[in-house]
Amino acid sequence: MRKIITTIGLIFFVLCPFSKSKAELNISETAPEFKATDLDGKTVDLSSLRGKWVVLYFYPKDDTPGCTIEAKQFTKMYEDFLKANALVYGISTDTKESHCDFRDKYNLKVPLIPDEKHTIMSLYGVKVSFGFASRDTIVIDPSGKIAKVYRKVNPAKNPKEVLDFIKGNSV
Repeated sequence: MRKIITTIGLIFFVLCPFSKSKAELNISETAPEFKATDLDGKTVDLSSLRGKWVVLYFYPKDDTPGCTIEAKQFTKMYEDFLKANALVYGISTDTKESHCDFRDKYNLKVPLIPDEKHTIMSLYGVKVSFGFASRDTIVIDPSGKIAKVYRKVNPAKNPKEVLDFIKGNSV
């Protein structure tokens, strides 16, 4: 039954327009501040991450084909991101429990943040339709400014694009 509901939701996600977002991001503007809790109970406070690149990748749904590909790619390159002074966070509308199952099933290294109320998504212009977030990636530079905005990303290619961008723009 859960698979049927997920499938129906994904069909609506693809066929229906997204809700309007409140935020429009501009390169070089200060990234919107947020505090959240990851699956391990660690507080993720954007202001405390200054000095590092921060990658926020938003995805529609845990344990679906595209989202699994993207999560596995970010996990495969996780050490490379750390070497590039970058922290990566995956964010969706799923619950903490769903994120835990997803992380454990695929041995994901990337910290996942539940955003059931779409608070972070709203700040970063991520559109939500029928409970599914658009597939967007936001890169924040070490000074806390928006460095790159990727909308409607290819889940297989985006992690490498993001890493290459960070490496190409690091001093």
